[in-house]
Amino acid sequence: MMLQVALEHTQGGFHLDAAFGMEGGVTALFGRSGSGKTTLVNAIAGLLRLQRGHIRFDGEILFDAERGIYVPPQARRFGYVFQEGRLFPHLTVKHNLLFSNIFSATKATSAELDRIVALLGLESLLARRPGALSGGEKQRVAIGRALLAKPRLLLLDEPLAALDTQRKSEILRYLELLRDEFAVPMLYVSHAVEEVVRLAGHVVLLSDGRVEASGPTAEIMSDAALHPLTGRDEGGGVITAKVAAHDLQYGLAELHFAGGSLYVAELDALPGESVRVRIRARDVALALERPSGTTFRNMVSCRVAAIAESAGSMAEVTLDANGATLIARITRHSRDELGLRPGMSVYALIKAIALDRQAVGYA
Repeated sequence: MMLQVALEHTQGGFHLDAAFGMEGGVTALFGRSGSGKTTLVNAIAGLLRLQRGHIRFDGEILFDAERGIYVPPQARRFGYVFQEGRLFPHLTVKHNLLFSNIFSATKATSAELDRIVALLGLESLLARRPGALSGGEKQRVAIGRALLAKPRLLLLDEPLAALDTQRKSEILRYLELLRDEFAVPMLYVSHAVEEVVRLAGHVVLLSDGRVEASGPTAEIMSDAALHPLTGRDEGGGVITAKVAAHDLQYGLAELHFAGGSLYVAELDALPGESVRVRIRARDVALALERPSGTTFRNMVSCRVAAIAESAGSMAEVTLDANGATLIARITRHSRDELGLRPGMSVYALIKAIALDRQAVGYA
């Protein structure tokens, strides 16, 4: 699967000029509100015809402004999940799920319906109408409806934006299951770092209508130079680890990664499973020697790879933990007091409590 997008459009004072590609898996279209994400995804879906550019999917031209080619939305066979679900209020959950059968040439079978209902936990909801559903339940139904249309590509535009933290975590876990159970590629639009890190293998970073960076999630989110765009407070390193064991007495999970071991709290994953861990720069302290008599559970031996000035009194230290990248945000005073410089050996100190469920997702 290959999606290629190169579009340009001007409306009012906003100018969009963006080009990117994706190949299977989950790609996140990431950026702050107003960066042009929804305009792009609506154009890919065929809901907007922009002024210049083209869209190609698996070699098929879906849009080419110069040649006057425009394939309508229903012929593109893309699924779309909106922020608010957009269910039909007069239909039951089951009939909402099967709505695409009215128009689709390849109708969903009862076995396919049963599979998606079970995967999304919708069994007890089939006879209800949308007015009797919670926000998270509505989004699960909307995702199921999109999947039952057998899309070539699933587009999700900020599907968790209207949900509270608990419901977001719930839907994220379902989306992780869909990513792993189905071969349908997803383009996931979001401005939330935790969603992108948990779900996406690739990130397209958008700012003011332009693509500022594109690449593997860990690479983009661990790039200190991009933190002004990815979110300085949420910026940090992203690593892939494997669950090694659970300490049931204390509710901790031990993870193994290239740099050693990490302990995280209340992780719902089995030994042997791979997870992706976001370690925020603000949650990392540094020491020249391995400390004793401390509450820090995670002490990772690292080498200082680079040091960059951050905002105001801060500096960002990029760390190499045997090939895995961590970032520490410290004061410039601490940097000078420790005499930090590239090539030095240090210990990165991370509290286990800092690596909560919003920081860990299935890889």
